[in-house]
Amino acid sequence: MAENTKQQVREFYDQIGWSQVGEGLYQNARYEDLRPVTRDYIHRCHLRVNRYIALHGDLLLDAGSGPVQWPEYLTYSEGYRFRVCLDISITALKEARTRLGTKGLYVVADIANLPFKPDAFDGIVSMHTIHHLPLGDHRAAYLELHRVLKSSRSAAIVNGWDRPRLMLVTRPLVRLIRFLRSGSFGKRKKNWQSEDEQEGTFVKKLTPGWLKHELQDMEFEIFAWRSLGTVFLKTVVNPRWGGKTFLRFVFWLEDRFPRFFGENGQYPLIVLRKSETG
Repeated sequence: MAENTKQQVREFYDQIGWSQVGEGLYQNARYEDLRPVTRDYIHRCHLRVNRYIALHGDLLLDAGSGPVQWPEYLTYSEGYRFRVCLDISITALKEARTRLGTKGLYVVADIANLPFKPDAFDGIVSMHTIHHLPLGDHRAAYLELHRVLKSSRSAAIVNGWDRPRLMLVTRPLVRLIRFLRSGSFGKRKKNWQSEDEQEGTFVKKLTPGWLKHELQDMEFEIFAWRSLGTVFLKTVVNPRWGGKTFLRFVFWLEDRFPRFFGENGQYPLIVLRKSETG
């Protein structure tokens, strides 16, 4: 079952997910809000990763690199000699090569079974990858990232929660705004949430409780990467309603209370650390 799931994910990204739909944009970008009103907020969230990894070193592992699709992702390896891009999609790695060239090293492999020796990397990033694994491989992936990380260094891992509290609380507002915009009074109710959250391939998102239980033998912390999901952004954040100001305030709150928004918002930034004793 696990191998069938991974094959499905590989085929999706080889054939669909990493196909370009515009200059520098991939099909997978349709799951993001690319409007000008949200651009600064999303840009600053992407850059948060740099706070939690070493900014300089020999090798940075990008576990599940994809094509390194956003410009901010390039900043993670600016101070490194090489960025090791690992992905199960050959298409992803070919696209990554066009962005990194000789700065990159490219490896086709499974994040839950890394082909590297222990203590190989000065830093690790993994963006929206582990949630594509079967449930039984989630802990294995974290263990593998911990194994190949050098002592006294850290890994920054971004994924999404299953049914995050903040998005559940705001769901009635999202539904109301969508309903009012549609003008569908008296018509058959439409499931906006399920329509917009289609991921295109296998996704298994988990909860903060699961993570704390499964990784209790590792040193890690949960911070905010981005607390607002795409459905909320596209529906509620409007430039005519002070959308940019609202998002600046949200970003400030995320920085002020990173653990609260990390556990209750849409996308956590999980910082995995390796002590001197391993």
